[in-house]
Amino acid sequence: MAAQDAFEQHKLDKVILVPAAQAPLKPNDVQSTSEDRLAMLRAAVEWDHRFEISDYELRRGGISYTIDSVRHFKRLYPDDHLYWIIGGDQLPKLQLWKDIKELAQLIEFIFLERPGHPVREHPDIPGLRLLRCDGHLLAINSTELRDRVRHGLSLDYFVPHKAIVYIKEKRLYLENNG
Repeated sequence: MAAQDAFEQHKLDKVILVPAAQAPLKPNDVQSTSEDRLAMLRAAVEWDHRFEISDYELRRGGISYTIDSVRHFKRLYPDDHLYWIIGGDQLPKLQLWKDIKELAQLIEFIFLERPGHPVREHPDIPGLRLLRCDGHLLAINSTELRDRVRHGLSLDYFVPHKAIVYIKEKRLYLENNG
């Protein structure tokens, strides 16, 4: 939903979804294999021409730094204006991002406010360009979704149906298999 909101509000040509191998500021966040996360993403959006999936960070492995991915996409799309879509809860953490000053020169950030994390201040980073996306605010995160699976609760209306089918078939996020 966030990708759709950013696509529509900012009239983007396409949105490339990039699952991280390992987010540097969330060292214990990966709960399923790269193959499973990629398959769930494909199941969720393969029918939608607005979205593409890049497995760049998964193929690289290790810690996924946004600056490395942005450099990669700048090489692929040298004449395009690039944006990076983030949750508004990430804005206070931008100071911690690897090579953030260079990153601020290469892209614009589109941020979506998340429930419980109203954006009050913008980070003071030279050249940082921020665009707000007033989309549909969802008060749920990946940890809560995994907990719903563990407790036998439905993912309907939170996750695309084909991704739910994949999760059930692979028995992902149950107590014993992470």
